[in-house]
Amino acid sequence: MPSLTFVMPHWLYWSGLIFFPLIAAYSLSRQRANPPDTRPSLFIAYMFWLLAGYLGIHRFYIRSAWAFVFIPAFIGIVYCTSQAREVRDDLSRTFAAMEESQTAVASAKDEVGRGTPDAAAALAKSETELKSRTTQYEAAKAVSDGWKGRARLSGIALGVMLLIDAVLLPGAVRRRRAAEAAQRQAEAVAPQAPSLHEGGIGEDPTLKVHTPFTDVIDRLSALAGRYVAWWALIAVFAYYYEVIGRFLFNSPTIWVHESTFLMFGMQYMLSGAFAYREDQHVRVDVVYAKFSPRGKAIADIITSVFFFIFVGTMFWTGARFAMDAIQVGEHSFTEWGIQYWPVKLAIPVGAALLLLQGISKLAKDIMIVARNGA
Repeated sequence: MPSLTFVMPHWLYWSGLIFFPLIAAYSLSRQRANPPDTRPSLFIAYMFWLLAGYLGIHRFYIRSAWAFVFIPAFIGIVYCTSQAREVRDDLSRTFAAMEESQTAVASAKDEVGRGTPDAAAALAKSETELKSRTTQYEAAKAVSDGWKGRARLSGIALGVMLLIDAVLLPGAVRRRRAAEAAQRQAEAVAPQAPSLHEGGIGEDPTLKVHTPFTDVIDRLSALAGRYVAWWALIAVFAYYYEVIGRFLFNSPTIWVHESTFLMFGMQYMLSGAFAYREDQHVRVDVVYAKFSPRGKAIADIITSVFFFIFVGTMFWTGARFAMDAIQVGEHSFTEWGIQYWPVKLAIPVGAALLLLQGISKLAKDIMIVARNGA
């Protein structure tokens, strides 16, 4: 099988983190503005064909039994590729042994030319050993080439089926849409819009308090949280590429794992304020849950001292880390060499958002106490 040598450019990685959430949010807003069409889409079918056609997912999407035809070819590629990896050690070992014998034969011939005693016997022994090791190497190579050839044939078969389906897919989608339309008309069932729910655990009494000042901060926290939430979807595509490259093309990457754990680290920092707004942070609430709304507000005001000390320290130290990373152009020590300063910069930015959300919560708690829990 051919190998995959793609390495994600740094500019593509950072621009993806910037623009992907904007595009995704725009697509979601368009979807909410128009009544959803639950029938199979040709665009989505081709997306499945492109990204997961090797498993017949595009056929499963339109509920076609032809999807099961793709699975044996995929299993054949995975199995043959794994067997080729298993015999790689034998191939490397026998090749190294053959090269060692070739060196020994060349050395023995030099000794024969110098007239060294017993050189002829040593040459005969080296040649015999070379012939044996060459036979072992050729046998191992034949086994390896056999598995690679079977994997190649399975890949060709799978590729041919995908090319055929690329032509047949529009007609298959049209037939499926017509069948579902007829079924829906017969059942007289109207499509229902998906129900979306968002909220915290509901113990924080400030969740129902709103002021113009705190609403601005709450909207900022929500915007940051929803923005970075779309990053999680990027990881699906990245690890999809990793799985395909590793198990189908025997081409594992370095950049996929590094890019995703850096992305999730930034996501963790930047979404902290949104989680705080939604009352989703971990809290020992054995006693807190039994308080009245006014008692909870008083407890939150008292403990906010420690909150602001922690967040302030995180902002100050994070800003220093980010400035140092920017000044020295810090980057990772892997072959990918991604820049670290945007990751470090997420620490003070996330701390600033969390600090603002803490101010919003403190203002609401004070209002609750001033209103005597009302």
